[in-house]
Amino acid sequence: MALRACGFIVFRRPASCAPPPDNIEYLLLQTSYGKHHWTPPKGHVDPGEDDITTALRETKEEAGLGAEQLQVIDGFVQELQYEVQGRPKEVLYWMAELRDPGTAVTLSSEHQDYRWARLEEACTLAEYKDLQDTLRAAHRHLEAQRDKQR
Repeated sequence: MALRACGFIVFRRPASCAPPPDNIEYLLLQTSYGKHHWTPPKGHVDPGEDDITTALRETKEEAGLGAEQLQVIDGFVQELQYEVQGRPKEVLYWMAELRDPGTAVTLSSEHQDYRWARLEEACTLAEYKDLQDTLRAAHRHLEAQRDKQR
């Protein structure tokens, strides 16, 4: 049976002169273990817990950002499948916008650093192609939403 994890691609739109979507920044956390890779907040599903509850709990635990500080974006969920130490793993990512772009991130002991990064820098930090593809898909989703509002 595959390990299952859930999380959020958290983004913010800081006040700047750059027009959307160029002013979108994505939150990536750097692990304090292993190869110190960068990922959005995510974690394993606890027994009896549903996926979206896991994503909210893990984002609160790992980045200090709770449901009251996030606006979940409708219509986006991405599933990644890969192996970790020879075992299959599934990760579901939703998207959430930080309501107040100035809200501070508070890291857990699982992470040693965080960064708000625009798309291309986020993809460079993310290293893994499937995560890069997920970040790009999230960005396209936001662009499509913006175009609908015009």
